[in-house]
Amino acid sequence: MEAEGQVPIRSESDIVEVRRKAREEAGRAGFGITDVTRIVTAASELARNVFLYAGSGVMKWRRLGSDGGDTGLELVFIDEGPGISDTEQAMQPGYSTSGGLGLGLPGARRLLDELEIESVPGGGTRVTGRKWLTRMAARRT
Repeated sequence: MEAEGQVPIRSESDIVEVRRKAREEAGRAGFGITDVTRIVTAASELARNVFLYAGSGVMKWRRLGSDGGDTGLELVFIDEGPGISDTEQAMQPGYSTSGGLGLGLPGARRLLDELEIESVPGGGTRVTGRKWLTRMAARRT
């Protein structure tokens, strides 16, 4: 079973594939239905941003694990689009440069445990999101 991979984002139909892969890998990592839904929703929003603002990019994914029993899923969205000039402003609910609702990045931040944005105006954007699943039984031993 693969523990990492990627999905290219070149068309709107690729967003469906991003959602499918996020759902599949979240399930394999052991997340329950509520967290799977959160992960899929965040992945969909981030993939849509790649398509809308950059035209194309990729979602890289990998399952995370540690000796302490924590497991999780990391999703990284990379594009070579125009970048984000003010990432702090872009994280504000309601802010949008495309006339949308402005819920993509702030929504993904609420749905995931961690969200990091690296962006260079004119040089693309990299958004890394992580959702953690803590294995309580492993911590009791």
